[in-house]
Amino acid sequence: MERTARLPDPSPEEIALSARLSTCIATAAAAQGNFLPFEVFMDLALYAPGLGYYVAGARKFGRAGDFVTAPELSPLFGACLARQCASALNALGGGSIVEFGGGSGALAASVLAALSAAECLPRRYAIVELSPELRMRQRARLAAEVPQCLARVEWWTAPPPTPISGVVIANEVLDALPVVRFEQHAGESFELGVASSNASRLTLERRPAPPTLTAAIALRRAASRGEWQLPYQSEINFRLEMWIAGLTEFLHAGVVILADYGYPRAEYYSAERTQGTLQCYFRHRVHADSLWYPGLQDITASVDFSAVAESAHLAGFEVWGYTDQSSYLVSAGLTDLLAALPPESETYYRAAQAVKTLVLPQAMGTRAKFMVLTRGYSGPVLGFTLRDDRHRL
Repeated sequence: MERTARLPDPSPEEIALSARLSTCIATAAAAQGNFLPFEVFMDLALYAPGLGYYVAGARKFGRAGDFVTAPELSPLFGACLARQCASALNALGGGSIVEFGGGSGALAASVLAALSAAECLPRRYAIVELSPELRMRQRARLAAEVPQCLARVEWWTAPPPTPISGVVIANEVLDALPVVRFEQHAGESFELGVASSNASRLTLERRPAPPTLTAAIALRRAASRGEWQLPYQSEINFRLEMWIAGLTEFLHAGVVILADYGYPRAEYYSAERTQGTLQCYFRHRVHADSLWYPGLQDITASVDFSAVAESAHLAGFEVWGYTDQSSYLVSAGLTDLLAALPPESETYYRAAQAVKTLVLPQAMGTRAKFMVLTRGYSGPVLGFTLRDDRHRL
């Protein structure tokens, strides 16, 4: 991603959409004494019906959107995950695959293509997707790339009525959960939120943190690597526990594959990271102004994988492994999949270039992480033969 202070100008139509969403946010702030907790603002900015970033219809993924995810770089990413899916489905005697946040459909297409070639298709492939526009794009992509699998694909907006066994995949999902933002001063903690001026302009404000937030901040400060330099600003994702617990509503037995950008808690809240991890994406530019044209940009915060592990244990999952993306993909067979492509071909050359982005430390290799959870499952788990960093959690 290119860091720049100058962002591309939105179109008049985009500006009008953002203005409508800003009015909704200002109204919500006014209803709460002109202080809207950042978590609520982020929820509206990303998911407000018809207006939020993920539901308003603009292209988000790929080179024509705002960012590129790993599945879009190469189908080999999905093929690696398909190996774990096949192992789990065989161990369970069949089952389903559930993908959260299907994006452009690239991951579903590559996983299904690999499983189809291996003659190990799931009974169903369910995509949990709230955006009608994204569901339409996913269906079109799957119909074009894996038409033989389309009859097995379902789209969910709520858990099924009966439990299932199989595999859950969540790639770059947890970093889009709304977060609470805080600011620590000497002897005092503040919660950050959004207010609206008389001109309906949104501003970032602060108020004394409630006791529960103050206690959570103290816990993270104690776990930090190094002494915080005050004022110190960061965020906490209180929705992780609810999201992980929600998996138990439908997953009776199986494997959960989580892939996202993040850190163990000591690194997340390290002394050097004085402004937290919040980032905004617009047309392949990254910046930190979360109030810039709400609804037109993605807003993310890195994942505290220590919190994920704690939430998993509370929900009855076993944390089977945790490592960086490079180690996971290579352990899951990435180099073998690359070597199987026709040598000295255009296909091989493009795949090799994408693999470099997936595994090199200066690209995605060490910044993105994988965590695998299991529940009622004793079959093989792939991806951790090279490295397992659970001790760092």
